[in-house]
Amino acid sequence: MKKDLAIVLVSGGMDSCVTSAIAHRQYRLAFLHVNYGQRTEARELQAFKELADFYHAEKRLIVSIEHLKVIGGSALTDETIAVPEVGSSHSAIRIPQSAIPSTYVPFRNAHLLSIAVSWAEVINAKKIFIGAVEEDSSGYPDCRETFYQAFNKVIEMGTKPETRVEIVTPLIHLKKAEIVKNGMELGAPFHLTWSCYQASEKACGKCESCALRLKGFKEAGVKDPIPYE
Repeated sequence: MKKDLAIVLVSGGMDSCVTSAIAHRQYRLAFLHVNYGQRTEARELQAFKELADFYHAEKRLIVSIEHLKVIGGSALTDETIAVPEVGSSHSAIRIPQSAIPSTYVPFRNAHLLSIAVSWAEVINAKKIFIGAVEEDSSGYPDCRETFYQAFNKVIEMGTKPETRVEIVTPLIHLKKAEIVKNGMELGAPFHLTWSCYQASEKACGKCESCALRLKGFKEAGVKDPIPYE
């Protein structure tokens, strides 16, 4: 029997890479990437394209929603807001889950999921995979399991009666080290990924995303294959 089609939201980072590896085991793949005016937009797009080639994604969609940059309110889209580094008073990792960091892009994941659902209705995809992580992250509110449960209800209420599509979050309760270990077991191409919030040539190693990534690789006992300053 022909496998069902699943959409995978692929930012180009390690979490979406491992999510792709998980989806690849059971589904045909449609890769979705969204540019929203983030600092490392070009580098993330490069990672997306390389991951799509690696997993032989049969469908690919690249969408631009620059209104998130116009709206602003995030260090990822507003050049006047500094990207917090670990150890600074603005870092959410300094006191985990104590505050929502300035790198939170207001309601971003709802925008991404809405695009994915629209595409799913057209291409008849059965699942939408997203690499959201709740327990070992920077505390973004749109990375909570309850958010995705609620969004699945929205899909049920707001799509055609014959539409049967569900959001899947396979990493939601994993630590970064567990994600690395799962990725290694699945042969995930970590060398093609990019996680840094502010650099595109060599990862800065200082922003929260780099810090969480490095921590995960260290605890997993695996060397991170991307270059750092």
